[in-house]
Formats: sequence, C-alpha cells, structure tokens
Amino acid sequence: MGNLTRFDVLGVGVHAINMEQAVAAIDQAVRHRRKGYICVTGVHGIMEAQSGSEFKEILNNSLLTAPDGMPTVWVGRLNGFRNMDRVYGPDLMLEVLRLSEQRGYTHFFYGGAEGIAEKLADALCARYPRLSVVGMYTPPFRPLNPAEELALRERVMQTRPDFVWVGLSTPKQENFMARHIGVLDCTLMVGVGAAFDIHTGRTEDAPQWVKRAGLQWLHRLVQEPGRLWKRYLINNPKFVFKIALQLLKRGFSPRLQERWNG
Repeated sequence: MGNLTRFDVLGVGVHAINMEQAVAAIDQAVRHRRKGYICVTGVHGIMEAQSGSEFKEILNNSLLTAPDGMPTVWVGRLNGFRNMDRVYGPDLMLEVLRLSEQRGYTHFFYGGAEGIAEKLADALCARYPRLSVVGMYTPPFRPLNPAEELALRERVMQTRPDFVWVGLSTPKQENFMARHIGVLDCTLMVGVGAAFDIHTGRTEDAPQWVKRAGLQWLHRLVQEPGRLWKRYLINNPKFVFKIALQLLKRGFSPRLQERWNG
C-alpha cells in the first residue's frame, strides 16, 4: 500500500507501521477507491498461517496487514523499524470512525452474536453522532448458504458502504474477506476480531499498561480460558521459538524487508 514496507514474520508479510500511518493509508485507499481487505494480525494469526499456505497467502495478499500485538512490533523494531507500533483492531476501528465523521464515510457491520451488530451501531453512533452506519448482517455460526450469500450481496449492493467491518475470529474473518472482497459492493473490508464485543461491553478490554507490556493475551485467557487456552498456551511458546530461530538465522537487520518490497 503506497510506500509502506512489509517485513517477514515467519513467512507473513506484516506492514511496518503505527496507528497514525495505518489510518492515513486507509483514508487514502478509500479516497482513491482502492478496493481490498485489511488484516489486523498478531501472534495468533501468524501461527495459524504456519499450518498451511492458503491462509498465509490471504494475509500476504491483503491491502494492509497491520501488527496487532506487541510481540510482532518487537520483532519489527529488532529489524530496524523503530517507528513501528501496535495497531490494535478495536482502537483502529475507533480511529477510522472518528475520521469518518469528517469524511462522510459509510459503514456496514458483519459479524457478532445475535443482536450484537445492532448494539454496536447504537453504541458507536452515540459516541460519534455524525457517523453513518448504513447496514449490518449477523451471520450464522456456519458458512453462508446460497440464499444467505445472495441476501448479503443484495444488502451491501443497496447501501454500497465504504467499509465493511468484519467481527469474526481468526482465521474465519480473513477467509471471509478474501472470498468476498471481489463480490461485495464496498471499498474496504476490515477484520477486527473482538472489537464488536469490546465496543458493546460484552468483553472487557485490557488496561493500557497490560497491552503495552504484551500481556493482553493473559487478560483474555483469564476471561475465556476454555476457548483460548490452546491459542495462547501452545501457540505463544511456539511463536517465541520459531521467531528466535528466524532472527538468529537472518540476523537483526532490516534486510528482512527486501522480500516484500516492490
């Protein structure tokens, strides 16, 4: 996207950006009607990409793959990207919505449990009174059938939003965006994971100091141990081991960016 650079994290090209740069890049993409999907990816997404090439290609073919997680940021900084910082999905969503009040961008919410999209729209419109939410769709907990696919396409076609915000889990949301970006009449699709639940109060967000310390995974694990224990207690140590091998093999050098330039 523009002059932004990707660097290699276990085969995933992550953009070496911070929040300000991410919002500016997204703003530019919408203004120039550059269609694509945006992934906000941390350790979980990178480790999911290790199990097969298809998901890795989805992350690498994005318009933007932002670093959602301090471990990814630390790897980037070790490789020379000193201005890089975390782009946390729920915070990115709020920053873009704030900008949208000025720009007049329109928004469509896809995902969440029954009724969550409606609550999200109410909460965000109360926070940003000039926000334009033009539609929402709560999918079933399974792939859409042909009739549901058609209904979704027609609903989006009627509203033609600038943004479709996708609030599913990884890798479901990234797979959904990659499959649908070519058929939905929108400019950008953005996968923001737990943002729907966080902004409706269904899930408690971590304190800022916990996020900066790279311990948000622990905060989430305490809230949902049954669902998240495997993601964090198995994937996190694997990530540390694999990334240590990558750094030792290639050296602490910004040369990692060369693979992703162009």
